[in-house]
Amino acid sequence: MIVESELNDPRLVLVTFTEVRLTADLRTARVFFSCLGDDKQRKRCEEALKHAAGMLRRELGRRLSLRFVPALHFEFDDSLQRAERINRLLGPSGGKDGDA
Repeated sequence: MIVESELNDPRLVLVTFTEVRLTADLRTARVFFSCLGDDKQRKRCEEALKHAAGMLRRELGRRLSLRFVPALHFEFDDSLQRAERINRLLGPSGGKDGDA
């Protein structure tokens, strides 16, 4: 909600958060995201998220009752692209379209 309503960054219009993995000590969060578009758009989303990490961490600290607010590290989630490639390979053409 913070990204959607409070960050007015056009690079983040098509971003979706897919997973968060916390370290055992809850001090670091790996935040996985996906976004529509090509590699250039993905890099722009990643840059915008890294730029906003401090503000996002601060806002999470204000809104959540946590002893420690984890450091946020953003990573692109390519699982959708991998699944799409597998579907193409296993599809009706059997991967004969040159995707190997």
